[in-house]
Amino acid sequence: MQGDKYSIDMCSGPIFSKIILFSVPLILSGILQLMFNAADLIVLGRFASPEAMAAVGATAFLTNLIVNVFIGLSIGTNVLAANYLGAKNWKNTSRTVHTAIAVSLAGGAALAIIGIPISKPLLEMMSTPDDIIGMAALYMWIYCAGLPFILLYNFGSAVMRAAGDTRRPLLYLVIAGIVNVILNIVFVLGLHIDVAGVAIATTVSQAISAFLVLRHLIRLRDACRFRWQNLHIDPIILKSMLWIGLPAGIQGSFFSISNLVIQSSINSFGAMAIAGTTAALSLEGIVYVGAYSYHQTVITFAGQNIGAGRADRVKKSIWYCLICSIALETAMGLGFYLCARPALSIFNTNPEVISWGILRMRILFTTYALCGVMDVVSGALRGLGSSLQPAIVTMLGVCVLRVVWVFCVFPLDRTMENLLISYPVSWFLTAAVNAVFLWILCRRISAQRSSAPA
Repeated sequence: MQGDKYSIDMCSGPIFSKIILFSVPLILSGILQLMFNAADLIVLGRFASPEAMAAVGATAFLTNLIVNVFIGLSIGTNVLAANYLGAKNWKNTSRTVHTAIAVSLAGGAALAIIGIPISKPLLEMMSTPDDIIGMAALYMWIYCAGLPFILLYNFGSAVMRAAGDTRRPLLYLVIAGIVNVILNIVFVLGLHIDVAGVAIATTVSQAISAFLVLRHLIRLRDACRFRWQNLHIDPIILKSMLWIGLPAGIQGSFFSISNLVIQSSINSFGAMAIAGTTAALSLEGIVYVGAYSYHQTVITFAGQNIGAGRADRVKKSIWYCLICSIALETAMGLGFYLCARPALSIFNTNPEVISWGILRMRILFTTYALCGVMDVVSGALRGLGSSLQPAIVTMLGVCVLRVVWVFCVFPLDRTMENLLISYPVSWFLTAAVNAVFLWILCRRISAQRSSAPA
């Protein structure tokens, strides 16, 4: 994709404007993806039942748990490909592309085989209410069948991001999302197939997005081109991907485990609480897009510039991403909270459902800038090749703390407020510790640069 009009040269020219050009399609992609996902809940909440909506919502953290290790490996693909592209190492770039696609296909198939039989037992362990567990399990079975498509899209788009192309994944997402919405309407309103119909629509749309990404990689004429005859897992590349991406994947899984523990506690409040927090969670995902987008942006900019030996541009990239993330998370979080009631009413008009959703928004949306700082700082560390340290800090500061909170603090006052306050507390502590490590690493890079021969 070198020289492609959709790609961004990250190693020369103005940094801030290129960060904006890179991040805006990521933000729009994330928002659109969540809006299309929210369409599932809107259709179910409006035209099916609160139980059907709650059934899909109860699976959210479980689906994340199943895929997060491999999604973490896609971060390894992003960093590795960005490093090789920055260093103009075309051979290793190609090896990374083919290894990434092979891992996505093999990993997706393995997860589908494992995920289908364990879905219902895991839902039972989460204390999913009896009146929705059957529907939730059905959704999970169909979702797991589409896991190869999910991983293929994520790994393929990671390669495209590494080359500076965030606009094409946006276009492909729009196409797939429109198909998802149309199929939701057809299945739920036309055929009266609620949970299963939504799951099928999601799987089909994921298959379309995966196909479009793969088709693009096949049509390229540079180092990022994919050829079926070269499809294999390169052990050296895989080792590097694992070194960078596996800590992030394990971190993501621990994230999901801690959220599963919290979700189990939320489930104890009943179906209305599940439905309300699910609606709020859909809006929360839109707010989180800013943090995640600048996490991805700083990974790619730091990765390419370190590969090109441009340490001076690395620091500027980090600061610009921090500023943008804080500003966006503050604006979006407060904006949604101020419009909480009408926003939640899009999903469900039940007053009890809405009240539970507002409660979650009051605690989390007003503090989401902390999450933005946490994600950018950890992304910067990963882009600079330090993946293990932020993973350990995040697992301790977020995952372990939340689990401890549920079992030690929450029982002292079994309220939703006491449960949800664990989120901003964990964001702050994790961001602070990782910021110290990032400062040390940046000083080390500056010292190495100043001591290098002219």
